[in-house]
Amino acid sequence: MTAGNAASTTDEVGVRYEQDGSVATVTLCRPDVLNAQTPAMWTELGNISRKLPGDVRVVIVRAEGRAFSAGLDLSVARGDGDSSLSRLAQLSAAECADRIAGFQTAFTWLRSPSIVTIAAVQGHAIGAGFQLALNCDMRVLADDARFSMAEVTLGLVPDLGGTKRLTELVGPSRALEICVTGRRIAADEADRIGLATNVVSRADLDATVSDLAAAVLAADRGAVAEIKGLLAGAPLRSYAEQDRAEREAQTRRLSELLGSGE
Repeated sequence: MTAGNAASTTDEVGVRYEQDGSVATVTLCRPDVLNAQTPAMWTELGNISRKLPGDVRVVIVRAEGRAFSAGLDLSVARGDGDSSLSRLAQLSAAECADRIAGFQTAFTWLRSPSIVTIAAVQGHAIGAGFQLALNCDMRVLADDARFSMAEVTLGLVPDLGGTKRLTELVGPSRALEICVTGRRIAADEADRIGLATNVVSRADLDATVSDLAAAVLAADRGAVAEIKGLLAGAPLRSYAEQDRAEREAQTRRLSELLGSGE
């Protein structure tokens, strides 16, 4: 991957990377199976994170077809491959946790303070699909979008970095209800309870995301990174600690913008 206009096509894996200036687009491209996710796709997402050019400021995560992602590909999960559920269950507790940690890195890089990430969601975003969207900073939903944390229907728990963000957005009580019922959340409810940054018609989804990316790029890069860090850390800080973090961030900004450079 290089700066400027670049593309990396990995359709056989199910993930495509494209870059246009400071905007990178990651596309799930298995529309025939509603972009059901596999460990191979997670490996590619991790590869993208490690190779992401330094000039990228915005990452858009989108999907081809009528759904964002139907979640984990059950044909893989129930198979006999190295990453199947049965193989994972045969590992020691430490080995299993390490394997899952590797899967998580495919999602958690989207929270990096150096970039702003936007999920463009249409149709169903189930399980791993919901968590992929949750790891993004903002979620623009088409009016046909549907979220569901469906891991519980398999007797599993959400384990791809989505539970903290979900709790922060909707509160612990509602997050628990969403996770233990696995129910579908329509776009209008997602907007009402704070899961959506914006809800638009399906026809307007791409244009709305592009406009949002442009607005981010219009802002000072250093200020955006500092603001993201301030807001991300706010739930863990007391008021006094947050006030201090603001002072320190502003001091860094003033030094960079107006300092002597010595």
